[in-house]
Order: sequence, then structure tokens, then C-alpha cells
Amino acid sequence: MSTNPPDLRPDIAPAARLDGKTRPGQPSIGMVSLGCPKALVDSERILTRLRAEGYGISPDYSGADAVIVNTCGFLDSAKAESLEAIGEALSENGRVIVTGCLGAEPEYITGAHPKVLAVTGPHQYEQVLDAVHAAVPPSPDPFVDLLPASGVSLTPRHYSYLKISEGCNHKCKFCIIPDMRGRLASRPHKAVLREAEKLVEAGVQELLVISQDTSAYGTDWDREVRRGLTEQPITTLARDLGSLGAWVRLHYVYPYPHVREMIPLMADGLVLPYLDVPFQHAHPDTLKRMARPAAAEATLDRIAEWRDICPDIVLRSTFIVGYPGETEAEFQTLLDWMDEAQLDRVGCFQYENVDGARSNALPDHVPAEVKQDRWDRFMEKAQAISEAKLEAKVGTRIDVIVDEVDAEAATCRTKADAPEIDGNLFIDEGFEALTPGQIVTVEVDEAGEYDLWGRLV
Repeated sequence: MSTNPPDLRPDIAPAARLDGKTRPGQPSIGMVSLGCPKALVDSERILTRLRAEGYGISPDYSGADAVIVNTCGFLDSAKAESLEAIGEALSENGRVIVTGCLGAEPEYITGAHPKVLAVTGPHQYEQVLDAVHAAVPPSPDPFVDLLPASGVSLTPRHYSYLKISEGCNHKCKFCIIPDMRGRLASRPHKAVLREAEKLVEAGVQELLVISQDTSAYGTDWDREVRRGLTEQPITTLARDLGSLGAWVRLHYVYPYPHVREMIPLMADGLVLPYLDVPFQHAHPDTLKRMARPAAAEATLDRIAEWRDICPDIVLRSTFIVGYPGETEAEFQTLLDWMDEAQLDRVGCFQYENVDGARSNALPDHVPAEVKQDRWDRFMEKAQAISEAKLEAKVGTRIDVIVDEVDAEAATCRTKADAPEIDGNLFIDEGFEALTPGQIVTVEVDEAGEYDLWGRLV
């Protein structure tokens, strides 16, 4: 049993789970998946294609004929982590194929690790498959190698990420993701819904909707495709996903005015009353230097409006402290804004330069010790808000989904908690008969800084 938060970086996905079931003589591929949930979905797609061609999936280096490392390039620290993972795979296995966001900079990778077999960029599935074929030829057995209808999943069976678009049209100065993943490209509505239906039919109880900019879904379609729509494409999609009977959780939602259309769906129970909104900061000058919409006061009005429509709504966000030029007064504005916004779930990271980001050239970079001090003060405030909000839940009855059961307790999540990044609810009495994926009702009897404890009712 563990308590949250496990990691406050906003680019972390749950650890990939590999079952390791192979037949004698079957060529096997290992996978190291780093970075965000969007990258995890890319890893699932790659492994699904490989599994369909007869490859086994190895959970360790020793059982793999080659290893794919799906990299992250979000921060310089993430790049360093990716290089370290590539080095470990080379040391332990020797045959390594690199893909993902950092793969958009092949010279950066080969300069550090010249012995990698191939380097491909993000969502370049065909190139990854070609590299695997060259390194480890397929040897399928059509009578044995049957692919599950839902494909290969790297998450527990009861929840799944559902990626609805690629790329992003924003030009935030601190971010290079659009340079690596391109402009917004929304998947067709029918394709997303068909994938969701298959996942629910396979037993998935929770769909976690992800993209680089979820609320912009469909805004890149031409007039012909959007003809006849009476609401924003993301609202129509959320409504249709909500009709499938699973929990639907929305991540990475920019606070455009049309987000208001989705809040009644939450009030009506079609979609979970949960929004993951990357506010990043609150001071208009800081937001301007970030090249983000500088309307913090309008954002507070929007939050109040959302709560008027759906009082149970839970808001999660991430913030950057120590951005170049951030003064003490600007940081204090952020703390004051937090007092007003009273966000339920908050992650924060200290600004880092990223090779290729326009923010690197900004003047007045903040010293490391000041960034650390501001991070500490920010998280102290966020923790106090979280603790007070959770304490108010003691004595209430809520529905939770069971994630894991061990000898100590059942680890669950409420509708207010996304996997790995938010809190847990623990049931430590009478939990033995529970199984992952069950949705049960509990009465909350204890609260901590980030987690709850409860008993079955």
C-alpha cells in the first residue's frame, strides 16, 4: 500500500505492464515506455501490430531478441532519463530500437549511443515495424498467435487510455512537443467511438481521454466534415462516449469558452465530473511570456461557472514555477490565485530549459535555489487545499473503482482521481473479496494530505 503523490511531473504515465507469455521459438520484443500517457498509447499500438505479426512480448531484457525504447523529450531531465534507459537496454540486451519524441532528434541519440539499431520519431509506427523486421524477422504461427480483439494493453484490464488526436496548434514558448508531434490532427469520430466500444466490450470500466489539446478536438476538420454538427466535436464525442456505460475521464482540456458545453454532461452523470486543465500560471505577464492566453481573471470566472453548473466537479491542473522573468510579485499572484481557485488536484514542476524551446532565450532566468523555494511554497499551499478538501469528504458515501488488492488493503480511486497522478482511497477491512475493476460504494472515515480511507457499505 502506498500513498500519493507518486510523482508531480506532468509527463509521467503509469508503468507499462507486460505479461511475458510466449511460445517456444517465438521471436520476442521488449518494450521500455517512457513519458506521458500519449506515448504509452503509442507503445500499445506498436506492440499490438507486432503481436499480430506473431511476435511475443518480453517483460525483461534477457527474454527479448530486441528492445524498443519509446522515449520522452518533454524536459531536459526527461531527455536524460531517455538516454539512460537506452544505455541500460544496450548494456542488458545489446539490440535496441529507439522511437518516440526524442527520436525526432536522431543525432542527439546516436551521438550518445551510436550502437542503436534504428531511430524513429513519434507515432512512426511503420518505421518501427520495419526496424524490428530487419533486426528480428517475424515467424508467425497462424494457429497459435491470436491477437485479442482489444489489442495489447499496457495498463490494467479495467482502464485504458483513449487517444483522440495527435499534435497541437499552440506555440507555448517552453514546449517543443508541437515541433516533434506536428499540428493538431484529430481522429475521426467514428474511429474513436469504435475503439472505445471495443474496449468496453473487453471489460474496460474507465476510459481516460487524452491528446495534446483535448478541447480542440475536431477544430481542424474542414467545413464539410463538420457540417450538421450542432455543438463542438469534443462535446459530441464526450456525449457518445458517456453512453457506453464506462467512466469517462477528460485530460488535457484547455479552458476555451466552449468547454462550458461539457459541464452539463458531468452534472448529468454521462462524463466524470473531472477536468484536467493545464493552467500553468496565473499572472498575466508570466502567461504572456509563455505565449499562453493571459486571462487569469476570466479563468476564475469560468471555474466559478463550471462549479455553478456541476457542484461536484473536480479540477486538476499543472503549473510551472521559476519561469524566466518570474518575479516574487508574479509568484505571489499565483499563490493568491490558488487561494481563490481552490483546485482539487495540483501538480507542479520547476522550469527547465529544453533544447529548441524559445523560452531558453528569454532574459532573467530564475536561480535554482529560488525555483526550489517557490516550488516548496507552492506545494505547501496546494497540499493544504487538498487536505482541507479531503477532510470535508469524511462521513460521505462515494463510489470507487478498485485498482489493486494485496495483503494489506484494496487500493481504489474515486471519480476525482486519475490513475497514478492523483490520490487513492484505501479499504483496509473487509476487502479480501474485492477484485480489480469492481466499482463499489464506501463511506469515507479518514482523510490524509492526498488520500482517503473508507469502509464498504
